[in-house]
Amino acid sequence: MDLFLTQGFEETTLDTIAAAAAISKRTFFYYFTSKEEVLAAWQQGLPEAFKQALLSETPEGLPLDLVHRVQLRLMKDRDTRHARNVNRIIRENEHLSASNQVKFLRLERAILEALVELWPDAERRDELRTVAMVSTGALRLALDKWGEEQGDEALAGFLDREIAQLKRLSLR
Repeated sequence: MDLFLTQGFEETTLDTIAAAAAISKRTFFYYFTSKEEVLAAWQQGLPEAFKQALLSETPEGLPLDLVHRVQLRLMKDRDTRHARNVNRIIRENEHLSASNQVKFLRLERAILEALVELWPDAERRDELRTVAMVSTGALRLALDKWGEEQGDEALAGFLDREIAQLKRLSLR
């Protein structure tokens, strides 16, 4: 990750990565098929982490508020310059950006699975799917705006604003 940040993603070669990790290129290919997979692996556990965090909650109040609380708790760890730079690298690379969209689809599915488990009433499934979709969308918007920001504001502030806007729009 440090190489991507200092040299740029495109400029970082597999040879450079292997040398920095003190492994052979062959060993690198045992774990990864490309340098894109290195970034994907860095984010891989996010959907499952969201699901488990949601399932650890009590199903009280509105599902959107519950998801928002969990988002804030889990995103707190992303409030670093390193995470912002990785976010920038992903947004600037077409292939990485496309694979990042898959991550958000998996996140949406994980959120829905947890919400359905917390609120098992079949009649609420469409409502819960909407919550999973819009909360994931709000997170995407917050991450994009946070990634473009040059200041030191925490990701939580961006996420709070996106959720607040979503709630205002639902009242219209």
